[in-house]
Amino acid sequence: MNGQIMVGSHEGVYVIRFEGDVRVTLSGSFDHYLEAMFGNPDFSSVLVDLNDAIAIDSTSLGVIARLSINVHQRHGKVPTLLCQSPDILRVLNNMGFDDIFAIVDEAFGGGQQLAQLPVPHDMSEAVMRSKVIEAHRVLMSMNEDNESAFKDLVCALELENRKQSPEVFVG
Repeated sequence: MNGQIMVGSHEGVYVIRFEGDVRVTLSGSFDHYLEAMFGNPDFSSVLVDLNDAIAIDSTSLGVIARLSINVHQRHGKVPTLLCQSPDILRVLNNMGFDDIFAIVDEAFGGGQQLAQLPVPHDMSEAVMRSKVIEAHRVLMSMNEDNESAFKDLVCALELENRKQSPEVFVG
């Protein structure tokens, strides 16, 4: 099942539900949504629902971690994350998400209508690579285990960025 992100809000309370196999290709539209969410003066809280996710890649996890860190920095709150999948819960706990989210292994009973975020089709390889780097830097900042796990990947992607965009020196 291809992944999708469903979103909605009511009176400053945001719900973000990840469904299916969530991959880096969804990060562009998610970034735009987060900017709008944080720009809303009525923002009060956010609930991240992973109950319908069957898999989620590390880039998407990095974007979710950045969401929590931004909410805490801007509003002094720890967001709630719903997840009932033992496999995904194990990954979340191993990566330190229990330090930045209130993780609840229950279903979401909200009857709110959610809209699907569009999948961007115009992300260049360079833009995608920079999103992967940014997300993994967030994960690395969470704890030493994550730093060890993702350091080589980030270094390799940064090296690729330098090869793709060499500096031009004017003499």
